[in-house]
Amino acid sequence: MKAAIYQGKHRFEVKDVPDPQPGPGQIQVRITYAGVCGTDVHGFQYDNVPPGTILGHEYAGVVSAVGKGVTRWRIGDRVVGGGGTPPPGGGHPAYFSPRFTFSKEGWKVSKPGAYAEKLLMEEWEPLPVPANVSDLEAALCEPAANAARAVRRSGLRTGDSVAVLGAGPIGLFTLQVLKASGAGKVIVSEPSPARAAAAAKLGADAVIDPTKEDAVQRIVALTDGNGPHIAFDCAAAPQSLQQALDCVRRNGRVVLIALAWEPVSVFTVDWICREVELVTTLGAQDEDFKATLGLIASRKITMEPLVTDASIQPLDRIQTTFEELMKPRNRVQAVFKL
Repeated sequence: MKAAIYQGKHRFEVKDVPDPQPGPGQIQVRITYAGVCGTDVHGFQYDNVPPGTILGHEYAGVVSAVGKGVTRWRIGDRVVGGGGTPPPGGGHPAYFSPRFTFSKEGWKVSKPGAYAEKLLMEEWEPLPVPANVSDLEAALCEPAANAARAVRRSGLRTGDSVAVLGAGPIGLFTLQVLKASGAGKVIVSEPSPARAAAAAKLGADAVIDPTKEDAVQRIVALTDGNGPHIAFDCAAAPQSLQQALDCVRRNGRVVLIALAWEPVSVFTVDWICREVELVTTLGAQDEDFKATLGLIASRKITMEPLVTDASIQPLDRIQTTFEELMKPRNRVQAVFKL
């Protein structure tokens, strides 16, 4: 099979490698679409992915072989890359290790991913794709589920005003989940013209270019001088966490979704007196995947305008695609068609 293997020093190489063979309790999945996650781009950008790694954790595919003892799946079943309920003590260590640190352990626990024609999954890992959900939509369930988890952890109440800093895929999915969950005014801050346009099309009540105006002042002004109830940092920009903490109202809540791979500065005396709460979130669990598949199936989450014809690339263009995504001025989402 064909696979894109990270070689180190900001370089991928697409090679032919042996097909993975399912063992007992495993299934082989033929990948149809694999989305590009911002975390993978950061791993490429900062060269902290171990050489020899096959990345890719946003995907959908078709069961192409089953191992001994597998009863849940048959060859030809369409599956989402994740969302199953792990057995007791199983699943990603980020959710049960008492001192998990992504910078030190995140890449080490990764298994071969979806930037390849086939991969292996444990029988319990995937979810079935609903009949009215396309493979392309299913491939982006994982980042949308990240957004669903973040909104769940935010404690959003009906009518709350919200700021979303950063309109990459996670920010745009967060915007949609917020709207589906009963948020009031949702204000988005995003410098990229393509991503700002996508936010406006998806229903943002206001879209701010932080390179042209003071984002904090504008967000506060748009929320009657109080600031929003909740702010989501989906950007991992040097100033975005400080902006989120600055803009929320007294007793407001900041939800940190983005993983910043460089130190960010916060000036505590600007916001500490308002007794702001900071909440962190990572990835998605089974309940988030299942809720998100329902939102996609009911058309409360759409992939438009995140994905256009130009978004879909062959795996052979992985090097160029990752280089472009480091400064995504004219691109929102990238997806590999395998």
